[in-house]
Order: sequence, then structure tokens, then C-alpha cells
Amino acid sequence: MGEALRAPAPASRGREGSDGRERPAGEPACYAALDLGTNNCRLLIATPAPHGFRVVEAYSRIVRLGEGLTQSGRLSEAAMDRAVAALKVAGEKVRRRRVAKFRAIATQACRIADNGQAFVDRVADEAGVRLQVITPQEEARLSVAGCLNLLDGNHEAALVVDVGGGSTELSWVDLKAAPPVGSPPVRAWMSAPIGVVTLAERFPEGEVATEGWFRQMVEHVKDEIAAFRRADPMRPVFEAGRAHLVGTSGAITSLAGLHLDLPRYDRNRVDGIWMTRRDCDAAAGRLLGLSAAERAAQPCIGPDRADLVLAGAAILQAVQELWPCDRVRVADRGLREGILLSLMSDRSARKRRRRRRGKGGGRAPAADAA
Repeated sequence: MGEALRAPAPASRGREGSDGRERPAGEPACYAALDLGTNNCRLLIATPAPHGFRVVEAYSRIVRLGEGLTQSGRLSEAAMDRAVAALKVAGEKVRRRRVAKFRAIATQACRIADNGQAFVDRVADEAGVRLQVITPQEEARLSVAGCLNLLDGNHEAALVVDVGGGSTELSWVDLKAAPPVGSPPVRAWMSAPIGVVTLAERFPEGEVATEGWFRQMVEHVKDEIAAFRRADPMRPVFEAGRAHLVGTSGAITSLAGLHLDLPRYDRNRVDGIWMTRRDCDAAAGRLLGLSAAERAAQPCIGPDRADLVLAGAAILQAVQELWPCDRVRVADRGLREGILLSLMSDRSARKRRRRRRGKGGGRAPAADAA
């Protein structure tokens, strides 16, 4: 996997990070993952731990890269400027940590924009970050990998729902066929070209959020998802109540924070909690009763998500109506975690191969989900 950070590489006598600078002997290797989505730019830097990884530094900034994209087909200059500014900050954090491996990905906005590649080139020139525009299939795979520890083996199946700014990835996971070690098989996956930004732009809120307006969003999402039939063989498991959802997105974690009445957002309180279908409906109902200003004042929503959180609730509700199950596990994790685990697993596999060649054996523990 190629390095994602472009920087000069001075001579070094020690172990080097991705920027070529020396990492002191004995210092644990850092790995970094960056996810540039349609709405958010998020960075995670971590070191390997016995059961996953330990977060060293996290950075997140809402950049709204896909703002206006559905109307124009292009990334706007203002949106690109915001994203480049955030990526400069992220790149400097990665350089300062002297990471061993860094992967930076971009998703739906860069996939569909006419000037997506030009933006990627600009990011490399101005921020020194090499973005890799991944396919929807890899986006779904990484989301599942990042949420592995939240899959409940007491169920027979799970549907991982990754709600982004410009698209929503759904992955149907067969838990009863899970191997003793490793990931359970994904039986079907789809990418719907609808996310919180695109849905909110398609259905402007107006002066007051109404139930009718909310239902329009839900039905629009349902029409898109219902056309996908490859997951139908798993439907009896859901109808029998032997499956659960995993919801990963800022909108869903905001719903969870509202449900918990947190005075401020707390990842440790939100990540991994279970919400019932009734809890989700009640949280959406509360949001509908608030004005945009009142939503912005909510500590787990804020002004950056105030106009998007109801679109996220509509996407979740559409999935719940099409694939009924009473339990939803909330995930404050996803693509970045999946990337980190992949980077660490690749490094562990290479170390094992070197030991086998040099000593004829030896195994290192594989990383699992954080």
C-alpha cells in the first residue's frame, strides 16, 4: 500500500516514518488513516495494541466538500478551499507524529465530481497528502472492518449501515457463518447515491420541519434501497428477529447523543450503545419538534449538523422500515478504523513472513477491531 504523505525525506540513521524523518528507537510505530467524505474530513492516528489499537490523536472538521455538487456536478471553489485547509492541518499532524504508514481516502464527492481528479491533484500539491479515491465496494468493506467488534454473535445476521454525506453503504453480514478468527462473510452490499448532504439539498427544509417533509425523505430513500434485491435471501432472518443493525455516521451518533440527553458529546458513552426501534423513532420525533436554531443548540448536534441530522434520521428510518429489526447498535467508528486495522494487519503479516524466512516459525498476534 502506497504512502499517502508527500514530504522531503532527509537522511536518517533510525527507523523512519512516512515523512522520512527518524523515529526514536523504542517508540511504538504510529499509523494514520484519513477519510475525506462529502461532509467531513477525519483523521485518526494510533499505535497497535493487543486487542486493536490505542488512539494517539484524532482530528475532525466539517468541510462540506460536496456542497452544491448534485446541482452543478462539480466541487465548488469554496468547498475545495475548506477541504484543502483541513487537509493541511491533518497532513502536518501526520508529519509531526512520524507515522509508519498513512492511508488517505476520498469517497463519493470525489468519485462523481467532474473536477474530482483535479481536486485530488491540488491536494497533493498544496497539502502534501495523496488521496486515494476508493470504490463504493471498498468503502463498504472498510466500514464493516471498522465495526467488527460491534457485531453481536448472538444474532444470525447484521446489516451495517454507513451513512455518509453523499452516499450510504449497506452491508449484509452473515454472523452464523463467522469463522473462529477473522471477519464474517458479507453476503450482499450496495451503495445508494444518497447521503445526508445530497438528501438535505434535494428536500430543502423550509421554515418548519414537518412530518410530511420528513416522510418524503424516508420514501425517497426507500425507493432507492428497495430496488436492490441481492440481499433478499437474508430477509427471513430479519423478519424472524434474529438480526440487528449497526449504524455508523455522524447523524446516527448525534441521534444517540440526543437519546442519552448528554450535556456534551461523549464517544465513550455513545460508541457501542444499543437503541431500540422505538428509541430511534422517539429521537427523530424530538428533532422534528425543534427549530433549526434549537437543533443547533443541542450539544450533540451543533450548528454544523443542524440542517443534516434529520436527513440522517430519515435514512436510518428508511432502512429500518425495509429491513425490520428491533435493535440498532450505534458505532462511532467506521472507515478510519477499518483502514488502521488493515494497515496494522499488513505490517504484522509482513513481520510474520520475515520471521518464518529467518527463523522458520513464529507468529504475531493479528489486530482486531478496536
